[in-house]
Amino acid sequence: MLPAPVTLITGTSRGIGRFLAEHYAELGHRVIGCSRSAQAWSHERYEHVTLDVGEEASVEQLFSRIRTYERLDHVVNNAGIAMLNHALLTPASAVSSILATNVLGTFLVCREAARVMRRRRWGRIVNLSSTAVPLKLEGEASYAASKAAVVSLTEVLAREMAPFGVTVNAVGPGPLDTDLTRGVPPKTLERLLDRHALRRLTTFPDVANVVDFLLRPESAMVTGQTVYLGGP
Repeated sequence: MLPAPVTLITGTSRGIGRFLAEHYAELGHRVIGCSRSAQAWSHERYEHVTLDVGEEASVEQLFSRIRTYERLDHVVNNAGIAMLNHALLTPASAVSSILATNVLGTFLVCREAARVMRRRRWGRIVNLSSTAVPLKLEGEASYAASKAAVVSLTEVLAREMAPFGVTVNAVGPGPLDTDLTRGVPPKTLERLLDRHALRRLTTFPDVANVVDFLLRPESAMVTGQTVYLGGP
C-alpha cells in the first residue's frame, strides 16, 4: 500500500483553509494545518500547529516537525489577511501586517517546502492569490498589491523549483462567502461581482476543484500559472 500523501495547508482555522484541510483529510491525506489561533476542529488525519507564517523562526520550527514524516507532497498557501478600505484611510501598520502574512509568509513556506520536496524530487505548491489583482479593485490597494506579489513570486519560484520536480501555481478566487464579505454592504458586494464575467460568489468547492487539478501527479507540466475564478 502506498503511504498517504502529506499535505500542508496554512490558515486552516476557518474559511477556505479549513474546507481544504477537511477535504484532503477525507481523501486520505495526512494533513498538517496551521493558523495563529488554536485548533478549533479535529479530524483523525489532521494535525494543527499554532503559529504566524510571517515569523521565520516559527515556520522553520513547523518544518522541523514536518521532516519527521520524511516526505511532503503538497503545500497550499492559504493564510492571508484581507482588507477593504480606501488607501487614504489605511494605516501603515495594516499594510505591514498584510504584506507580512500574504507575501513574506507565502515566501517562507514555499522556501522551506522546497527544501523538503527536493529530496524526493517531487512536490506541488499552490498559492492563493485573488481576482482583486487583475480587476484592480478600488478599496483593496494593499491587499491587491500583496496578492500581485504572490503571483510574481509564484512565477519566479516555478522556474527556480522546476529542477527539483516541484511545480508552483496559484489560484485567484473571486469574493467568497467569508467573514470579510459578510461585513461588506450588499450594494458594494454587488458592484464587485459585476466586475466578474460570472456574477456570483466563488464557493469553497470551486476553489478545491482547481487545487485538486494542480496537485494531481498528471499536472506535472503545469507550473507558473495563475487560475482566476469567475472570469475577471
